[in-house]
Parts: sequence; structure tokens; C-alpha cells
Amino acid sequence: MRCTHCGAMIPDDQVVCPRCGAEVQIVPDYNPLDDVLTREVKGSVEGATRQIQTDDIRRYRRDDRTKNVNSTRVLSQEEMDRLREQRRRSGGRRQSDSSSRGTGEVNRQKRPMHTQRQDTAELRRLRQQKRLEAAKRKRRNLLITLFLLLVLIAAGVYLVYQNSYTSMVNKGYRAIQSRDYDAAENYFNRAVTKDRSRPDAYTGWAQIYVDQSDLESAEDVFLSAIETQPTNEQLYQAAIDFYMETEQPEKVSALLQDCEDQNVLNAVSDYISAAPVFSPEAGTYNEVQEITISSETGGDIYYTTDGTDPTVETGTKYEQPVLIQTEGDFELRAIAVNANGIPSTVASADYTVEFPIENAPAVTPSTGQYTEPAQITITVPEGYTAYYTMDGSTPDPESASTEKYTGPVDMPANTQTIFNAILVNNQNGKATEVTTRNYITTSD
Repeated sequence: MRCTHCGAMIPDDQVVCPRCGAEVQIVPDYNPLDDVLTREVKGSVEGATRQIQTDDIRRYRRDDRTKNVNSTRVLSQEEMDRLREQRRRSGGRRQSDSSSRGTGEVNRQKRPMHTQRQDTAELRRLRQQKRLEAAKRKRRNLLITLFLLLVLIAAGVYLVYQNSYTSMVNKGYRAIQSRDYDAAENYFNRAVTKDRSRPDAYTGWAQIYVDQSDLESAEDVFLSAIETQPTNEQLYQAAIDFYMETEQPEKVSALLQDCEDQNVLNAVSDYISAAPVFSPEAGTYNEVQEITISSETGGDIYYTTDGTDPTVETGTKYEQPVLIQTEGDFELRAIAVNANGIPSTVASADYTVEFPIENAPAVTPSTGQYTEPAQITITVPEGYTAYYTMDGSTPDPESASTEKYTGPVDMPANTQTIFNAILVNNQNGKATEVTTRNYITTSD
């Protein structure tokens, strides 16, 4: 059977078109043979006695099939009863869906066209709503999956962090705050095992000893690490920070003095303070010396001349050359303090000054006998003072019998005179050998 509306085939057990939903029209049974019989009866008396031919019956049936290709099939009373029973049984299911093919679809042909369009729009709306709900469920399931994945990732990251270098260092510092130094040392040691090149663990390890006022042990933490990693710039910087924080800047230069890696020295160049240089160099000199002191890194210079190490507090600030003007041995020590307050290592130089000693002074006239008194003169070189006696004693600047020579001396008359003379160095007070003259004077 074909639908009269859309032409779709309708199964025998259906009363609604599966394509457009149009209801099958149910009419009483119709037999085309009845029409044939009626016409024959209404015909003439002659025709009434004529036998109906088989070809007529076939023609009527063929014409009927041709004319009713798109018409509604006629159901028998038995088929109608069977269909009604099926509809009664399935009626409850169809009524649960207001938009389904229930009673509304059976009566669709009887309802106005605008009502059918409203039903179609409602169906579309319901389908759209179902699609939206399905999309929401899909999105919700995706978000739940992502959330669970993020939770797993976060848990993994947390576990990794708990055993990481940073975690060990942080746990070590927390142990220091609670004064659990054994636990702190264990954490820092584990951190060093994970990465021996990073300075944080060494800094924390040293802090354990700083808290206990053991600066020497704290310093050993850095020195031991640097000994095994002499090119590690970060370790040197951490050690310098330790010295500055513990007010030991004088040890920075000693640390860097032993460094041979130029990259390290470049990295900490602001903390380098070059030891002073003396000019002239240490040695023995026979005259007064002026010693200049300089440093290639600049800054202030402090020095001592008594052999002690200078500091900013105990040394003499260098402002002009150091003058050595007496004989003897001198040890000059100096430090340079750069712009960052880092004192250099101590530089020292030993100086010895020995002034030369003149020969015995020249005295005129020479020894002899004279008939007339003469004047006695002493040649005095620059830097010396002459002293003399006329009683034969050795001249002594501290003795009352010794005279200071200021000019020619008159030779005594008619007597014998022993004249002794010396020269004394004005700088070191050393005296020369004695020059002796024996004078005898007589009259005519």
C-alpha cells in the first residue's frame, strides 16, 4: 500500500505512514465485482440475461489497480480489529511521548496544517535540546577527565619535588629554625649529593655552624667545596657572601689570592683588592729613603713600620711617601682597601739603611816644630761636624774637654800640643777615626 500524501510504501500492519506520518484512511470493504453486477442489473432486460465475461472482471481489476495506485487500501473487518488491538496494547507507550507518533499522529490529517508545523518545530526543538544535553555531558566528562589528569600530574610533581634538591634545602632551613641541627645537616648533605655544584646547600650547611658560633667550621664548609671545585664561580660568590655577612672581609682577598681560574676572578672582580707595591723595592741603602706605596685596584692604603699587620683602625693612612732617614732595619707593611671595603692581603718589605763613614778628618798643618804659632784647620765634609781636643784625649761630643770645630784654631806658643780631631755624621751620629797632630812651638 502506498501513502496518498508522499507515495511511500506502508507495511500491511501499519496505519501511519513511516515517512510523513499521515494516517491510513480506513473504509468499508470494496469489491469492484459489485459495480459490475449492479450495472448488469440496471441494464436492459436483454442485457440482464447476458453472462458476465472473465475478461470484464480482469479489466475492472486492472483499471482499479491503475486508478488507485496512490489511494488508500481498504481493510477488512478482521484486519481492522487486529490493528485496533495492536494500537490498544501499544497505546500506553505512545502516550508517554507528547511529541511521538501517538494519538497526535493518528489524527494529524484531521488537525490544521499550522498545528502540524508546530509539532514539527517542537520535535526539532526537542532534538536540538537532546543534542545540547549530549554535548554538555560530553564536555562535563571531558572536564572531569582533565581534572583527574591534572590531579595525577600534581601528585607526581609533588612526589618529585619532595625528593628534589630545592625541597631538601628548604627542609634543612626549617630544621635549623627548629634547632634540629642533625636533621638539617642530613638534609643539606642529601642536597649536595643530588647536585654538588649549586651553592645553596653549602650555605645552609654553613649556617648550622654560624648558629652555633662556630665560624671556623662554617668556613671549612666552603673551603672544602672550593677545593674540589676550583672553577665554580657560584661557590666562590657564596663564600664571599659568608665572609661579608660574618664581618670577615679581610679573608676575601686570601680566598681569591689562591684562585687561578680567570673566569672566577672576572665574576668576582668587584671584591678583588690588589696588595700594595713598594717603590723602591726592599733592600739595603746608604742614604735616606722615600718609599712610595701603590695598589693597582686603588682605594685607601694603610701601613705600619713596626712589623705589625696594619688594619684600618691600627695602621697609618698613606698620604705621602714614607721617609726613612735614620740608619737601621725597617719592616714596612701595608694593605689596600678597595671601594667595597675589601682589604687586600698584607704586603711587606724590609729596608736597611747604613750611612757611609768618612775617613779620619784632614788636619793642617802637619805634625812638627814651629818657631811661630800657626792656625790649625780641619776639613769638614757636608753632613758632618768636627770635634777636637788639645790635651791628647779622644774627642767626645758629650765631654766637656771636647770642643766643636767652628773654624781655625790658634796653635799654643812655646809648648807641646797633642791635637786630636774627629768627624761625626749628622744623620747617624757615627764618628770617624781620630786624626792626631803633635805640635811643638819655640821662640827665637
